[in-house]
Amino acid sequence: MNTAVGAPGERRGMSTPVRAVLVVALLYLFLTGVELLGGGFKNLGNDLVDGLFEGVSNPIGGLCVGLLATVLVQSSSVSTSVIVGLVASGVVGIDEAVPMVMGANLGTTVTNTLASLGHLRREQEFRRAFAAATIHDLFNILAVALFLPIELATGYLSRTAGWITGQVIGSSGSSFRSPLKAAVKMPAGWVEGWMVDLGARGNVKGTMMIVVGLALIFLALAFITRNMRLLVASRVEAAINRTLGAGSGVVAMLLGVVVTIAVQSSSITTSVLVPLAASGLLTLENIYPVTLGANVGTTVTALLASLATGSPAAVTVAIVHTLFNVSGIVVFYPVQRFRRVPLRLATGLAEMAARRRSAAIVYAVGMFVVLPLTGALILR
Repeated sequence: MNTAVGAPGERRGMSTPVRAVLVVALLYLFLTGVELLGGGFKNLGNDLVDGLFEGVSNPIGGLCVGLLATVLVQSSSVSTSVIVGLVASGVVGIDEAVPMVMGANLGTTVTNTLASLGHLRREQEFRRAFAAATIHDLFNILAVALFLPIELATGYLSRTAGWITGQVIGSSGSSFRSPLKAAVKMPAGWVEGWMVDLGARGNVKGTMMIVVGLALIFLALAFITRNMRLLVASRVEAAINRTLGAGSGVVAMLLGVVVTIAVQSSSITTSVLVPLAASGLLTLENIYPVTLGANVGTTVTALLASLATGSPAAVTVAIVHTLFNVSGIVVFYPVQRFRRVPLRLATGLAEMAARRRSAAIVYAVGMFVVLPLTGALILR
């Protein structure tokens, strides 16, 4: 018998109410990590901060940084929460953060693409799986291609999000009174005090706070995702099959939003679809709206993190993330001619990859490693 102690929430005997309480505790830990991250950057010296983020003012460079960061951590929730913390601490401005958020949106699709490669040996399965995975990639690429130039020319996303922030929190100042911030300030203060007791000052203390904050964000989100998956995963596949069988795109989209909020991961939502598509149980047309809903659902984590910062600028960036995904749906989905563009592109790409399997590898490496790494290094 295996008596090893696993991750929090992995014991089979844990009841649903206890697991739900554990998720709430982990969420509190996540918000504490966001608070520590912002405080850490405020403690760093200006020269060090400038060196860390030099060159990110280039919008294409920022896009590549957001994409690469999300690929590395395998979670857009983590990367966007970090971006929100940077904005809250004043290290990154709203204009610089918007392309980073768009890049994070692109990077979150890497999990699906990698999952589809598991079907590489069986041509028909792989064709369907790769199309189901890359429909997410291609929709997000089209959305960035459309809205990044519009944002740079008009400030549509940041201005609209700023207006919404003003209406919601009723403040145009540098901070607002957030009950979430008050709730996480005490444990963050304990950690900071412990570092001071150890003799940490200035940049050393700031670096330690950033490291601890990132560790809490990573660990909390990982265990939240794992426990939420155990809470709802048994129902997810059945709900998707039942809803998609009804053939309603809007309902399928809402399902994608709800499931992603529930499991705190768009990768889980969309990764469930890849094997279902590979087996032929779901069509690409049925999968498409669920991925769009997952795009919107995944923005909730950053929204929650931004409210914990007490910074209107951070809230604005989090709303930009939501507004960007909603705007993409509004532009591409209602009109059939536009709606079918990502479908045709994904089908064509899958056909090419099925004929030459090496093309799939080249696409994955080029899209998620070579392109963002080159952009982040060169575009200063």
